[in-house]
Amino acid sequence: MLLDAAIAATALLGALLTRPWRLLRYRVQRDGSHTTTPLLTPLLATLVLLPWLWALPTLHAMPLQLQWSGACLVVLMLGWPLAMPVLLLVAAIATLISPMDMAQALAAAAWQGVVPGTLGLLLGALIRRFTGEHLFVYVLGRAFFGTVLCVFAAGVLAQWAGKPLPGVGSDLSLVARWLMAWGDGMVTGMACAVFVAFKPDWLATWSDKLYLHQSPP
Repeated sequence: MLLDAAIAATALLGALLTRPWRLLRYRVQRDGSHTTTPLLTPLLATLVLLPWLWALPTLHAMPLQLQWSGACLVVLMLGWPLAMPVLLLVAAIATLISPMDMAQALAAAAWQGVVPGTLGLLLGALIRRFTGEHLFVYVLGRAFFGTVLCVFAAGVLAQWAGKPLPGVGSDLSLVARWLMAWGDGMVTGMACAVFVAFKPDWLATWSDKLYLHQSPP
């Protein structure tokens, strides 16, 4: 529990030092009017939907407790600085809607939120560094395969930290985590493909100028 709390506190401190609330400021148009930031929609959707997915193992008894992360998608939508406090808030909300206790909430915040989200940030930087800015690299490399690798790596680290999957033997635990990581990757990849096509403003990590080599309107 101390390790989980340390991971969560370090991520929260690092995120707050960047003042992520600036991403939620009202935008001033050329005519002087104010509009809300587009990131408000994915932020609210995260706070409404993700707590239920994190709380699912404690709400419904299953032979294999499916552990949905969603952290890589949240990081792609909100950016790492804003995603970290949001993911911690998701864990807090999950404790209010389920029998999840504080220790379980901290474990979820650390190993389903902070760790895969941070790994996604680092892997995304490496992908941009070595492959450049391309549409298919963003969707397939960063959103799809990157999510699979980061969620699985976070699961392996959680296993080594003494957070096994309930109801699964140690020999099959890594197989289960690998399969669940593909579920995360599929959803993240499909969601980002849809957002890039129809709602690019919902992705803080996307830029038409960078990935499509277009000038903003």
